[in-house]
Amino acid sequence: MAAALRDDRGRIWTGLHLGTTVGRLSICAEPIALGRAILEGALLEGGGKIVAAVAVRHPKPDEPEQSIAVVPPCGACRELLADYAPTAWVIVSGERKLSVAELLPLPYQR
Repeated sequence: MAAALRDDRGRIWTGLHLGTTVGRLSICAEPIALGRAILEGALLEGGGKIVAAVAVRHPKPDEPEQSIAVVPPCGACRELLADYAPTAWVIVSGERKLSVAELLPLPYQR
């Protein structure tokens, strides 16, 4: 998996899924991209905001289907986007995009 985030200034941050033997310790691509954006000051006050996100699935070499595909974010990444990019659009397949609110209509609230 890979992900890309774009801010309102056109800057793009990418991330890769970090898979592990213990699946619970794996990290999705979206948090990696978001962390890079934060480290580079994208979301600091006056630094801009994330306006678009996309995740892309790359098949493993032994899988029969070798097509690269745009996929919607997992539930945890939807929550992450709701926290850090609540007004962003998320590309979910081909030309289709949804707002974060449409992807996560009832986000967790403290």
